[in-house]
Formats: sequence, C-alpha cells, structure tokens
Amino acid sequence: MAVPVAWLGRTSDEDAQDPTLSLPRQLRNARAALPPGWVIVAHFYDVESGRKDLADRGRGKAHERFDIQIPRDGGIADLLEEAASPGRRFAAVICESIERVARRTYFGTKIEYELERNGVALCAADEPISTDGRAKRATPTLTRRVKQAVSEWYVLQMLELSWDGFCEHTRQGWNIGKPPYGYLADKVPHPVPARRAEGRTKHRLIPDPVRGAVVTEIFRLRVLSRLSYSAIAARLDADRVAYPPPEANRPDATVGRWTPSSVRGILENPKYTGYQVWNRRARKKGGKNNPPSEWIWSPQPTHEPLVTREMFDAAVPIPGTRQGSRSGAEQNSHPATGRSYLLRSYVWCGFCGRRMFGKFSKGSEYYVCQPKKQVHLKEPWYEAHPKAVWVSGTALTDLVHTFFAERIFGPDRQQMLAEDLMARQATPATEHDRKRAALEKVIADNEKRQRSLVRQLADPDDDDDPELSARFRKEIKASFKELEQATQLLRQELKDLQAESDGDDGPQDAGLIDAIPQLRTRLAGVPEELQRELYDAF
Repeated sequence: MAVPVAWLGRTSDEDAQDPTLSLPRQLRNARAALPPGWVIVAHFYDVESGRKDLADRGRGKAHERFDIQIPRDGGIADLLEEAASPGRRFAAVICESIERVARRTYFGTKIEYELERNGVALCAADEPISTDGRAKRATPTLTRRVKQAVSEWYVLQMLELSWDGFCEHTRQGWNIGKPPYGYLADKVPHPVPARRAEGRTKHRLIPDPVRGAVVTEIFRLRVLSRLSYSAIAARLDADRVAYPPPEANRPDATVGRWTPSSVRGILENPKYTGYQVWNRRARKKGGKNNPPSEWIWSPQPTHEPLVTREMFDAAVPIPGTRQGSRSGAEQNSHPATGRSYLLRSYVWCGFCGRRMFGKFSKGSEYYVCQPKKQVHLKEPWYEAHPKAVWVSGTALTDLVHTFFAERIFGPDRQQMLAEDLMARQATPATEHDRKRAALEKVIADNEKRQRSLVRQLADPDDDDDPELSARFRKEIKASFKELEQATQLLRQELKDLQAESDGDDGPQDAGLIDAIPQLRTRLAGVPEELQRELYDAF
C-alpha cells in the first residue's frame, strides 16, 4: 500500500541563494531517500529565512519572483494547517535536512511536535527512515537535536562574523550601498584578488561638485531659518537647475522633484558630517529605522563633510519647533487678524527650541512661548519650562537694529571684514584643487558614458522589430542629450572656478572699506518688507 508524503522545502531569501536550483535539488534528494511505496503527493515550500518567528513563516511572496518548476500547495503555515485537518492528503512529511524546517531549534522542535501530535511523522533525507513503528527513537532523536543545535550555532556564528566585518568596513571609511545625495563614489579596486578579477570595487565618498552645496543649503534652511520639510522642499523645487532633485535607487520610484520625505532623508543622514555610519536601518525588519544608539560610527571622519556635527545634531530635534508659528511677518489669513510682527519666525524659545508666536498685550508687542500640558507633558523639557515665556518685541527689535547699525553698517564692520579676509587667506589651496579635480572627474565620466552611447548607436541593429529598434535609438539620443547638457553646466562651473582662482591677487586690505561711507539710515524707519529681506540674508 502506498504511503502519501508531503515534501517540505525552504531556501533563504538572500541574494546569494538561487531557489530555482536549491529547491529542485532538495526535492530530488528527498524523493531518492523515500522507502519503497512512499509517494510525494503534495509540495510545500517557501523562499524565506529559517530564523523568522513561526507566526510569520510561510506568509511571504518571495517565491513569486522566481520561475520555480515545482507545483506549490502552499508554505509551512499551509502544511501545518492541513496536517491538523481530518482530510489531510499525507501521512508523513519529508525534507532534505532538518535545518530546512527552521534555523532555530525551538521553532524546529515545535513544528515537529505539532506534526507528530496530529499523527504525521517528520522525516529527513539525510537521516535513517524507519517503517517499523517499534523502532528505537532515543539515538535518532539525540542525533537530530544535535544537528539542529549545530545548525543554529552556525547561523549565529556567521551573523556575528558578518556583523564584525561590516563594523570594520565602516571604521575604515568604506561606504555601503549607493552614495547619499551630495556625494559621489570614489571607486578603488577590491583588495581581494579574486573579487578584483571579477571587476568588484569598494568606494569612499567624495563631494558632488553640484549637489554637495545643495545638502549644505538644506541644513542651513533647517537649522538657521528653522523651516519645515515642506517649506524647504518648496524652496528647492522652485529652481531645479540650481537644486537638482534626488534620484531613487529604483528608476520607477523617482518622482523628479523635491518632496518633504526626500528633505527629511537628507537631514537625518549622519554621513554628511564626514563620519561613516552603518546600521541605521534594520534590513531584516523591512528597513525599519534603528535608534541612534545602535548606529555604528567610524571613530574618525573618513570623508569630506558637507555639514558640521553640531549642525547635524541641531537639525534632528527641530520637527516640533514650528508648532503655532508661521514663517514670515505677513498677517494671518484669518479675517479677524489685524496685526503683523516684524520678527515673526526668527524668535525661538531657549527652553524647548520651539518658535515663539507674536502677541499684542496692553499696548505692547511680545513674543510668547506657552506650551500646552495635554500636548507637551511627555516632552523632556516640559518640567523645566516656565508656564509662559514673554519677551518684549520692542527690546528685541532695538537689539537687532543696534547690531546692524554698529557691526554691519557701522564702525565695527572693518574688524569683521579683517577677520573674514584672514579666514579666507587661511583656506588651503588644496580646497580649490579638490573642487577642480572633482569637476574634471565628473566631466570625464559623462564623456565616457557619451562615447558608450555613441558605440551603441553605431552598432548594427539585429532587432527584427523596427518599432522597438526606433524607440531604442531615440532613448539613446535622449540620454546623450541629457549628458551633454549636464556636462556643459559642469564645464561652465569649472571655468568659473578657474576664473575665481585667477582673480585672487593675494591679501586684501580691510582698510579699503573706510572709503565706503557708513550707512546713516535708521532701520526703524525702513519698511518692514525691506527689513525682512535684510534679516533673511543674514
């Protein structure tokens, strides 16, 4: 009498695995190990990690991405469900090896227990299969448990070694994955000869001569101007030539414009500080963000920073600071609004870091911070925050006017200019050389890609579909044109950089500023709109 058997297979979802090879091999080995008269009548398999929680096993869709020439009756969850039903089609389950059931001993023994509780034996092709119900089980069970423990130990050891490898990779300054917006990949041949022979490379980060300045501007708008993600995105999107939008890792996911999420992604990336950072996201958990305490930082900066560490730290906690305060000094759109505030959006509270809102009381103008208990009770600063903070608008305005009158347009400007010129003269010449080298590298890369496109266009067309061929050639020409436009902009930037270098005639005399008359106009008499433009510039 034939014994119906269900086959259980599993292979990892890692990129290095090939389910189209692994699963057929598992099925072939399992079929070859069956005693005479045993027949496989159902096929259950998954493409997933064997370390997942049992509740999450067998529910993925990874197997649909592969052309696996094996009929599928479901995954491990479907197998257990059918094993518990009175109408099940099989009396036993066979796998290639017990670690294919699970990579964690607890889950493997639990699955075995659930099957046996329902009268279904769990067999493995690399273990003896006995058809004698009175056969001794002690030693085979011990052997199986040892194999399960060794399998779990092996996986844990590989994970630990892999973790240590990534940590060392980060400490040495090598980047993992696509360079973040604002950086380019400075590729070097792989240090391992075998991988180097395959054309593999490793890369460090170098500033993108065009997009690097955009990153710095985003942090400036966030930290100094205190703008929201949406406001920054809108400002950048107004000039996409000066601020090229980022491109997603997948071409079909690129939206071609700035979005609040793309701005936030840049502001939250610590690599812009010059340090190499890894483990910001848990790839095994769907890309979930890890807390900063779990990030792995290089001990020293490994590439040129686009922002300071202090500016990065200041950009992160800002998300709640705009609550209750609009940008600009214009009046609220509400019909009952009858007043504007000159310093609106510039004044923020030193206790909580939130923007202070304008308020008129008893004939005087104030800027106020008044947190709400029901909203901010759990904030770490709430206990130390006064019930309300009031600052005189008149006092603040007088201080701002005095600052500009004395230090910008008045007698202190010469000292400030002298300090600025001294700082400029202290800038190493290698900075100019680095920028020029980066521009020349990008131009050379673009020209190389253009030559490649020309070769493709010149190759004889072997496609039998004239319409497809015409579209292919059209796309090549469009790509060539885009590269040419980008290269022309880079050449102009290189030309401007060279002109800037040629125009540097050496040390400047800060005393020359005395030839320019000092400004006598009182800012208090300047229209608010012009004052706001001045403050925005500073």
